[in-house]
Amino acid sequence: MKNTTSYSCKENSICVDSENGYRCRCEEGFQGNPYLSNGCQDIDECITMSPCNMTCHNFDGGYNCSCPSGYKGDGKKDGSGCFQEVKSNKELIIEIALGISIGLLVLFILTFSLCWVHKQRRVKQFREKCFMQNGGPLLQERLSELQRQCERTRIFTEVELTKATNNFHESRILGRGGQGIVYKGILPNNQVVAIKRSRIVEDQRQVKDFINEVDVLSQINNRNVVKLLGCCLETEAPLLVYEFVSNGNLFDRIDPTKNAPSLPWETRLSIAVEIAEAVSYLHSAASVPIIHRDIKSSNILLDKNDKAKVSDFGASRLVPLDQTQVFTLVQGTPGYLDPEYLQTGKLNEKSDVYSFGVVLIELLTGKKAIQLFCPEQDNTLVVHFVSSMEEGNLMELLDRRVLNQSNVEQIMEVASLARKCVRLFGEERPTMNEVAMELKGLIAMQKQQTGKGEVKSEEYRYLLGHLANVTGNSSSYDSTQNQIAFQIEDGR
Repeated sequence: MKNTTSYSCKENSICVDSENGYRCRCEEGFQGNPYLSNGCQDIDECITMSPCNMTCHNFDGGYNCSCPSGYKGDGKKDGSGCFQEVKSNKELIIEIALGISIGLLVLFILTFSLCWVHKQRRVKQFREKCFMQNGGPLLQERLSELQRQCERTRIFTEVELTKATNNFHESRILGRGGQGIVYKGILPNNQVVAIKRSRIVEDQRQVKDFINEVDVLSQINNRNVVKLLGCCLETEAPLLVYEFVSNGNLFDRIDPTKNAPSLPWETRLSIAVEIAEAVSYLHSAASVPIIHRDIKSSNILLDKNDKAKVSDFGASRLVPLDQTQVFTLVQGTPGYLDPEYLQTGKLNEKSDVYSFGVVLIELLTGKKAIQLFCPEQDNTLVVHFVSSMEEGNLMELLDRRVLNQSNVEQIMEVASLARKCVRLFGEERPTMNEVAMELKGLIAMQKQQTGKGEVKSEEYRYLLGHLANVTGNSSSYDSTQNQIAFQIEDGR
C-alpha cells in the first residue's frame, strides 16, 4: 500500500498496488470516487444494512450497536444481539432493600413534617388557651390603662423566658417555696431578673385575684419592695418576672449555721425598719391594701448594700377598701403563721404584724422560727422567746454575735416591741405603721446618744415612756434589762 500523500488519492481513500502500478479506493465504511476531493462519503450502515438488533449508532467510517437498559449483549444481528438481563438473587435483594429504604425514608420525613406542624399548632392553641385562662386579655386591658400612670409592666413570651433560664435548668434555681420555684434569668439585653414559676391556677375564681395582684404590684413604687417587671401567661402555670436582688435572703445572713458573714446589730435594726416601712406601705399606701400573708426571713432579700426588699407575693391577698379583713383558706409558713388567723381563717393586717414579729425575734436571736431541737412543748421560736422573757432568761436566747454593753438597752426595746407584735390576739398588736415609727425612734435615740454623749437617765426614761405609749407598756423590758445588764457585767 502506498502513501496517499505521494499519489493522487483524496480524503478517506487509500492507495493499493495493482498490476498496472497502483490505484485508489475508498476506505472501509466509505464509498465514492477516491480521486476527487471529498469524493469518498460515509456509508450510513444503520440505514443501508440495519445490522443492529436494537439501537444503531452511525459514525464516519463505521457504526456500533447498543442495548437498552435492562438488556445485555453487543446488539448486532450477526452477533449475540440483545437479551434481557437476569439479575442474581443478591442483586435483587439489594435493589428491593434500597427501594424499601428510600420509601420508608420518604414516609418518615413526611410523617415527621406532619407531626411537627400538628405539634406546633397544638402548642400555639395551648398557649392561647393558657393566655385566656390566666386572664391575658383582662391583664392587657388593665396594663394599657396604667400605661400613662406608671412604667408599663411587660408581658413576656414563653420562648423568651425559657431561653432566659436555659430551659428552666436546675442550675438556675434561686429558691423554692409553697407558691412556686424562682429561677435566675438573663434577658437578651443582659438584664438579670428573677423568674418565678407559680403554681397552676386550678380554680378559675383565682384568675381575677391573680390579675388584680399583678395590677396592683405593677403600680407599687417602693424601694423596699421587689419590683415586678412583667409576667408570662402562655404557660399553664403563670410566670412572674421580678428584679434580681443579688445578696441573698435575710435568713441565710443571720443563721449561724450558714457560711454567710453575720450582720451587725446596726444593720439588722436598719433592715427591720425597712421591712416595717415596706409592709406598712402595702397596708396603707398602696392603691388597694395588700396583706402579704407570708412574711418571713427567707422572703426578705438583701441587695449589694444590705438594704431589705420584701419579696414573694404569691400568697398575698388584696383587701377591698370597704373591708378590714377577708376570710380565706389558711396559707403561710409554719412558725410565722398568726395563731388567730390559723384558728378562724380571718386574715387582716395584724396577721402580717405577727409574722413580722417572728422575723424581729429571728434578728434578735439568730435562730429559726421552728426550733426542732427544743422540747415538744417549746418547739417554736415565739414560744421559747416569750417564755424566756417572762422567766427573765432572755439573755440565753439572744444572739451573742450582736450583743454588747453599748446596745443592750436598744436590743431590749426591740425585744419588747417584738413581744407586742406576737401577742395572741390581733387587736392587742400594734399596726405596722406604729412598729415602723417605734423602730425609727430607737435609731434616732441611738444617733442622739452617739452624737451628743450619754442621754441623762431622766431624759432616757421619758423617751422610753413616749415610745411605750405608742404600742403599750413595756414592763417586760424593765425586768429583763436588769438581768441582761447583770450578766454582761458579770461576764467582763
